[in-house]
Amino acid sequence: MARLIGIVAIIGIALVSILTAEEFYSDKYDDIDVKGILQNDRLRDQYYECFIDKGPCTTADMKFYKEIASEAMVTKCKKCNEKQKEHLNDIIEWYTQNKPDQWQIIVEKSLEDMKKKNSGQ
Repeated sequence: MARLIGIVAIIGIALVSILTAEEFYSDKYDDIDVKGILQNDRLRDQYYECFIDKGPCTTADMKFYKEIASEAMVTKCKKCNEKQKEHLNDIIEWYTQNKPDQWQIIVEKSLEDMKKKNSGQ
């Protein structure tokens, strides 16, 4: 009987672990030079325009970050690894200090994107 209880407990722990496991964003583009991009007007503008749908997303990393950026910002980077959290913090800090009007547009776009996602559009 004790053995059966032990087996049931192990199975229960395994199920809870599987059900509560966090899904993280891919780390494929974690080595991107965010600070370098932010300091380069041309590159920063390309990423910005990609994100707000005013220009094309010309690289794979732009497309990737465009897909996750709204959710990452709205959820305070819940699915981010440590490097991605650093990147988001760098972006927030730079935009709030240097381009607050553009930052406001990014925030509004993120909220709009999440509303659409949550309503199934």
